[in-house]
Amino acid sequence: MGLVLPPIEAYQVQHLPLVKAYADKIGLVEVINQVVPTEMDVDPGTIVLGMILDTLSGRSPLYRLEKFFTHQDTALLLGKAVAPEVFNDDTVGRVLERLYDVGTMKIFTACAVRADQVYGLDKRYVHFDTTSISVYGDYLPPEGQPGQQEQAVPFTITHGYSKDKRPDLKQFVFSTLCVDRAVPLWGKPEDGNASDKTVNNTVLSDIATFLAKHGVAPGAYIYVADAALVTEDNLAALGDTLFISRLPATYNACGRLITEAVAHNTWEDVGVLAHTKPTKHRPVTSYKAYEGEVTLYGTPYRAVVVHSSAQDKRRQQRLARDIQTSSSTMQTTARAAEQQEYFCRADADAAAARLRAVSAAYHRLEVAVEERLVYGRGRPSAHKPRPITARRYRLKTAISPQTERMARMEEEAGCFVLLTNVPTAGELAHSARDILTVYKEQHGTEQNYGFLKDPVIVNSLFLKKPERIEALGLILLLALLLWRLMERTMRTYVDTTRTPLPGWDKKATERPTAFMMITKFAGVIVFKCGHDRQLARPLSGVQQQYLSALDVPATCFTLPTG
Repeated sequence: MGLVLPPIEAYQVQHLPLVKAYADKIGLVEVINQVVPTEMDVDPGTIVLGMILDTLSGRSPLYRLEKFFTHQDTALLLGKAVAPEVFNDDTVGRVLERLYDVGTMKIFTACAVRADQVYGLDKRYVHFDTTSISVYGDYLPPEGQPGQQEQAVPFTITHGYSKDKRPDLKQFVFSTLCVDRAVPLWGKPEDGNASDKTVNNTVLSDIATFLAKHGVAPGAYIYVADAALVTEDNLAALGDTLFISRLPATYNACGRLITEAVAHNTWEDVGVLAHTKPTKHRPVTSYKAYEGEVTLYGTPYRAVVVHSSAQDKRRQQRLARDIQTSSSTMQTTARAAEQQEYFCRADADAAAARLRAVSAAYHRLEVAVEERLVYGRGRPSAHKPRPITARRYRLKTAISPQTERMARMEEEAGCFVLLTNVPTAGELAHSARDILTVYKEQHGTEQNYGFLKDPVIVNSLFLKKPERIEALGLILLLALLLWRLMERTMRTYVDTTRTPLPGWDKKATERPTAFMMITKFAGVIVFKCGHDRQLARPLSGVQQQYLSALDVPATCFTLPTG
């Protein structure tokens, strides 16, 4: 009888074993199983890990999840062999409801605390921001049974201010707190019509208690948020908490400070803050700063006026429109005045004076009185001058731009104001450059929303229960947590070793991204024969470099762990 060999199976694992390795580093499955007890055949930690892997594979976490694992090596990716049928919609739905019952923030906080313990996240700066996520469907409020109280919902899906420019769709608002290279520590869905100003106020009331769970003492961190933070109630709620925000242009003090900075022209050169090299389509941006002070609601604050060489494109376009409007208005006024004829010089001089008094924001009108002689009828004599019968007067105008004012306004259009109470001396002292550097890290938090709102992920928000949507938000946050931890580790490696990694177009980069990393492992295939696994082809030098930067062994592709 011949020897029967087990069948050989091939799996295109790509970068997913790396995600599994990072889930193992923070003990994600174990933490969830400790916090979420259940009597299900498959533990909730494994279900959550499966949803995270599907999310980071480029699909939606609830759409055809069972089919996704039909073509995956579950023993390698989940730490144990799991039948694809386990990930049917009913099981996944029950797990989502169980996550909600236990408390999504309780679960995420437990995972974030473990990540903090493993990686020692820098929590000196806490960045807050919100985004709106549009959903499709009616999303009617739940109907209770007769005689029962109205069912409470975690948040209301309704119309509100759409940051996606989709006011026709209902939405909910998602808020996050991030630290150290945009790693999320907290996140929560809010009502669809929730205001950023109100959400800020709610977060401020709980942030000290929340950060205490991460070992951060009051006064040992700086709260960073966008301009929605600056309201009377929020500034009062901040109390002694150090913060950095942007002073809204709707405050008169903002324009006054910018005008003052441009007029004084005593800028402090900040220079270039970007870590990446400039390109043809993305030239280098340099900054300069001016220190000022502003009093809001009876309290004095530091105000740092920042000028960017890149300038604000919207403000530049608005300035160009204003200049064009000024020119058109002045031309219309001048043409009308030039068509008028006067019979006496006094009337013409008076009209010229009135025209000179016409104000224009960006143009200057010069007016002169021209005399026109009216001669008698008939052929003039060759020996006598033509007889003058009358004198008429017209206005001659010339429009010239106020170049100095235009230049000043153009410079002002490139300015914005940062508001803070961070001191200039002492242990937590920050210079104007430091203030700007910290605020620019807010962009990392905003980039997270590009991840959370990826169309192939958000399409899964067809769920009709807000409870399940909140639990799905937990899955997205956990996926984002692993995603950012991987990116943070790579950038720390580059900064520590001074060794750039291969980026786009085979060019070295000092700012590797998680998306850049997954493209390097797009063709990784694993052959499985029985319990043995082997790569279809050896890892390339570029892949080995990324494994070193991620601090993950190559055996993650061939040896199951868990």
